[in-house]
Amino acid sequence: MRILPAYLAVLAIYFLLPAWREYPTISPLWQFLLSVQNIGLRGGTSFSHAWSLAVEDQFYLLLPMIVLLLARRPRTAFLLPCLLVIMGFVLRWYLALQFMTETGVAFRGFQTWIYYATWTRLDPLIFGVALAAIEKFRPQWWQRLTDSALWLWLPGLASIGYALYLSDADEITLVAAVLEFPLIALGMAALLVCAVSPRLPFRRVRIPGAAFIASIAYSAYLVQKLVIHFAEQWCSSHSINLESAVALITVQVCVYAAATILFFVIERPFLQLRHRLTNRPTR
Repeated sequence: MRILPAYLAVLAIYFLLPAWREYPTISPLWQFLLSVQNIGLRGGTSFSHAWSLAVEDQFYLLLPMIVLLLARRPRTAFLLPCLLVIMGFVLRWYLALQFMTETGVAFRGFQTWIYYATWTRLDPLIFGVALAAIEKFRPQWWQRLTDSALWLWLPGLASIGYALYLSDADEITLVAAVLEFPLIALGMAALLVCAVSPRLPFRRVRIPGAAFIASIAYSAYLVQKLVIHFAEQWCSSHSINLESAVALITVQVCVYAAATILFFVIERPFLQLRHRLTNRPTR
């Protein structure tokens, strides 16, 4: 209930106020409502960043059924995530070969069939579910993982750094197409373990304002492109260089201001409603 109302509110803005869109074209409404807008998606369309929500919706729609099937098969439950990760490598490699040119992987093919596609974007979700399963069902494994946090942050940062290095090239290489996403996912999984480990101070240090920023993060994700579009227009009309510090700060302030409004007007009331509905005393 938290995700859907804010998402529908922003979706309504895109379709009821087309003049506000960051691009003239947008995927059909039914694709957004069914969470399949990432399939066959190309860049240069409005609300395209919602592709990641579609990936998550599709994954978590299938996850309960998969969990039920594997509940009494612990060996298969261990092997399946490993198999899915390996299949992700193979599939990205195969698809990248289909779009190889003399200079690298063609951007349009990479974007539509690898970058936005569910079948090549499961690595971070699989790693996340695997960590949750280990914490819940294998406490000894989880203890070893969290104890390793003293050094685990180093390969985690190295994995992310190397992935960013691969993505910084002018052309998309075969290595980048295959390895970039799992390297980032693996690095983030390692940093997550470090963040919750009692061996490191991160879980004990309070950062002022961090909880609020985390609360409005989803709203910021939804409204970011609309706000950036308006901020760019405002900067251009006032002869402000779009790459200047003033423009960047203006965009950040406006995004978080709009996210705060969306959170308090839409997201938070529905969170409170969900709380009341799920905590009603039984009669």
